[in-house]
Amino acid sequence: MKTELLRKVVGLAGVVGHIFVATADERGTPHVAAAGKLSSPGTDRLAVEAWFCPGTMENLRRNKNASVVVWDPMADVGYQIIGELERIEDVAILDGCAPEVEKKTPTPQVDRRLVVRVQKVIRFSHAPHSDLEE
Repeated sequence: MKTELLRKVVGLAGVVGHIFVATADERGTPHVAAAGKLSSPGTDRLAVEAWFCPGTMENLRRNKNASVVVWDPMADVGYQIIGELERIEDVAILDGCAPEVEKKTPTPQVDRRLVVRVQKVIRFSHAPHSDLEE
């Protein structure tokens, strides 16, 4: 895997301030979530950290395939990372510090890090582009 390319992806995510994570359930029904933190803990790994909603977590437990999109819409520069979930790490857990919020909607209770083994990196933009690997 191109280590320099993954550094570029992580750097762009830091500039943009958010990324998107796409998953699908066992039937192929897609789901997209937003996250804010992206890092590269290894030469062919990316780590995404967020308070992921239950739909994302349920999908990943049944279907390990994921896509991560980093895109700067102003410059129309971005990347789509195709990969497979390697592991889920719990980073922080709420302890009922806001019970009034928990009663209103089912909010995420655990900050998680998804470690994704990168299989392919392709360009992503609004303009016409190729789906060939970088």
